[in-house]
Amino acid sequence: MVSANDNLHSRLVGWAKIILPLCALALLSTLFLFARGTNDPTDIPLAEIDALAREQRITAPSFSGVASDGSLITVKAQSAQPDSGSPGELTITSPRLTLDASDGTSLTIVAGEGALSTSANTARLSGLARLETSSGYLMETTELSADLSSGLIQSLGPLAIKAPFGEITAGMVSISVGKDNSGQQMHFTQGVNMIYDPTSHSR
Repeated sequence: MVSANDNLHSRLVGWAKIILPLCALALLSTLFLFARGTNDPTDIPLAEIDALAREQRITAPSFSGVASDGSLITVKAQSAQPDSGSPGELTITSPRLTLDASDGTSLTIVAGEGALSTSANTARLSGLARLETSSGYLMETTELSADLSSGLIQSLGPLAIKAPFGEITAGMVSISVGKDNSGQQMHFTQGVNMIYDPTSHSR
């Protein structure tokens, strides 16, 4: 003889077999909805995808290598894309080049634009290039070049320099690290003028 309690238990088990799977399905659906956030690739407009594919633009690229003198050179930019007119060359925007020499000295260059040549292993930074060294020199010029193989930095136009001892103007500067690890070697040429400021030492 089946009691009323047994009937109630059977009905509860039967309803549970129906309700629990439906609840599980609802939870899974919710998880899928939350998983598709705003960063989902399908949220990008098709027109933007076409533009990215056509321009082959790379966002926030970073390139690094070791020069023959042991310096670690890193080039970062806001974006980079191939130059259709020059194979093996990348056009970069808002580049930032850092050179950390094996002797502990360093320099940083920031510019508005530039280019990287994979064939020549060089970088050109232009659009008001600003160079700052760990030894206290601050330089501004229209364009600088960096040989990523040797670590040699050269200006490609006249520049103004704030030095630890005053101010300098010159037509060109070459910066390298001495082979004997004697620190940064700066060679100013082409109409060098220096204004010595003795008070700059105490600043």
